[in-house]
Amino acid sequence: MDGVRAVLLAGGEGRRMGPLGRGRLKPLVPFGGTSRLIDFSIANVHRSGLRDVLLLSQYEERRLMDDLHLVWNGRHRGFRIDFGPYDAVYRHSPGKLPEQLPERTWPLERGTADALLTKAEYVFRQGDAEASEILVLHADHVYRFDYGDMIREHRASKAALTVSYQRIERRYVHLFGMVEFDGDGLLTAFEEKPDDPTSDLVFAAFCLFDAATLRRYLEQLRGTDWQHDISRDVIPAMLAGGELIRGYEVKSYWEDIGTVDRYHRAHRGLLRADPTLALSDMPLTVAPEVPRHLVPGGPGRRASVVAADVANEGEIVSSVVYPGARIGVDAHVVDCVVLPGARVPDGTHLASAIVLEDGSVQQCEAEREEVAL
Repeated sequence: MDGVRAVLLAGGEGRRMGPLGRGRLKPLVPFGGTSRLIDFSIANVHRSGLRDVLLLSQYEERRLMDDLHLVWNGRHRGFRIDFGPYDAVYRHSPGKLPEQLPERTWPLERGTADALLTKAEYVFRQGDAEASEILVLHADHVYRFDYGDMIREHRASKAALTVSYQRIERRYVHLFGMVEFDGDGLLTAFEEKPDDPTSDLVFAAFCLFDAATLRRYLEQLRGTDWQHDISRDVIPAMLAGGELIRGYEVKSYWEDIGTVDRYHRAHRGLLRADPTLALSDMPLTVAPEVPRHLVPGGPGRRASVVAADVANEGEIVSSVVYPGARIGVDAHVVDCVVLPGARVPDGTHLASAIVLEDGSVQQCEAEREEVAL
């Protein structure tokens, strides 16, 4: 993995998540009863044998860096999260938080490509040497993946860019970047959120660039009338420029958690008889000292993921319940996600909902007819 620089884009505010996204950073939205959204990409980087991952963020970045420093740095020998211009002060604060950060001297980014440009001195270096490849990741994708084979195929093909892709139902393609390939696996078309999709293949939003080529295109786009975005500007420019762009199919589970209904639907997948991700496949970063149990659901019902310290005096059916939660006397929780420390009052009946930490309830509308009561 020498020469590969992993960068993690984590600028989302979570506005489309409704109450679930208010008062918290989208990367830190709890998921699966074990972790937060951002933990999946970080765990994948560690699992793939890379030594670190560079965090690129700007929305409440101090809050995010403090959290990740305490949760991840020092947890795995030889692996850490790099905070770029702030990294030195965090390195000098092992196991605690720095009192003060350096003053910000760079402009606010307007898109994902800007994030790479404004912190180029950190993006394009791996250790003490120039990076040979840049692995671009996002903080709101749920998947378990080893990037090793993708990196090896990219290097063997001498591609300028390798894009991950997945086959999905065509009716959902308009929500993603649509991709098409020729018979040799070379990218022939890339369109962000097409109105009339012509393919059932979508960009899975993590990709591997040749570092020098990426830097050249970023510099060419700087100062033009562009949208400052990797998907809308950089990749189309490279395609138009005749660069060798290959695809790498993601055959295992991958989910972009963009809305609260997709969030709820993704939890349902964890509880199926053939789960999209096994409980052991998910990072354990929220109250890791508390065991989680997969509780069978019985005939016609999905299983549940329940933390061992949950105080349950009611009934939990086909739900994900985080540590510290309490289900009141004669309360019924069906097809729900109950966040850490949430309380469900006595006698309450909830279905297809998210119970927030303050006890408020966010109802989910999508696919409610599938619930097995």
